[in-house]
Amino acid sequence: MQENADVRGAGRIGERRELDENILAYYEMGREEGRLPGAAAGRLEYLRTRELLARHLPPAPATVLDVGGGAGIYALPLAGAGYSVSLIDPVPLHVEQAAAASEDQPEAPLADAEVGDARSLSQADESIDAVLLLGPLYHLTTREDRLRAFREARRVVRPGGVVLAASISRFASTMDGLYQGLLADDEFEAIVERDLRTGQHLNPTGEARWFTTAYFHLPSELREEAEEAELIVEGLFGIEGPAGNLPDLDAWLEDPARRSKLLAAVRRVEAAPDLLGVSPHLLVVGRRP
Repeated sequence: MQENADVRGAGRIGERRELDENILAYYEMGREEGRLPGAAAGRLEYLRTRELLARHLPPAPATVLDVGGGAGIYALPLAGAGYSVSLIDPVPLHVEQAAAASEDQPEAPLADAEVGDARSLSQADESIDAVLLLGPLYHLTTREDRLRAFREARRVVRPGGVVLAASISRFASTMDGLYQGLLADDEFEAIVERDLRTGQHLNPTGEARWFTTAYFHLPSELREEAEEAELIVEGLFGIEGPAGNLPDLDAWLEDPARRSKLLAAVRRVEAAPDLLGVSPHLLVVGRRP
């Protein structure tokens, strides 16, 4: 596994920046490795993201660059399905976890895993078939940085290649506050009010349940940023849709028949413009001309 890379495509020197200390501290708690397989909301996010990836990625053995790939929750199954997958993440712990998990599937390991920055990729121009940005946009709180990430993804993907980017909905904290009772806390309510006004999610309390420094997108913003980076947007989807905060989501997912009905219901409205904002996470699919 490569440890790091300081040079990006065409011999240019990378401009890697240090990760915000609050974000780094949040992820160094090690919660991300088990988040998606754990709670019901994470399981739904995982199932739906896998479904959308299967629909929009080119067939294996295409090359996939998983930028902000965490501990490899998506990269490793894709490698197992025959893709050549390279993983990048700004959190060293995540890269270590992904590398260790890759060694545990020696029949289909990752091509490599390295610490890196979505805004300054080491890969050469037009060298990758598909780029995943399933986490970086969460924590790039300025439009300039988010556009840099989109443009870097566009740079390294081949003409005709696809970029799939996820974001958190502007309304996610409102939904969490209502369904989980968090709005009873005045400090959380103040966070939600700022989220709605500005999209800037700041958590000065250190309460891990309230997430960390992030940017929450309006659906239209996510589309606009992809288009400003000169990607052709082929779809904008609600990942969990209106099912993301079902109080009995566990029961729906545990029963195969109910799970099938749940996923079908979400699929039917996944691109409905009037419902996009109620999904905790959004996914834009863009293609390089």
